[in-house]
Amino acid sequence: MCNVNGLGQLLRTLIGAGLITLAWFGPQTSILSFEWINLWSLGWLGIFPLLSGIAAFCPIYAVLGFNHNNNNE
Repeated sequence: MCNVNGLGQLLRTLIGAGLITLAWFGPQTSILSFEWINLWSLGWLGIFPLLSGIAAFCPIYAVLGFNHNNNNE
């Protein structure tokens, strides 16, 4: 049961992986400026778009009744 199209799936996977990368490397390096260093832990929220992109399923879309996958019409 997929409700996310290919482009959405790709974007979710890239954004999720990017957020996790920032959370992983952020506190040890100067990737994040000093003002943002306290927000590095929010990057772990990237697990949700990453999993949503891998599974091609968005639970929020399912609750709201959206279907952006053209193959299931």
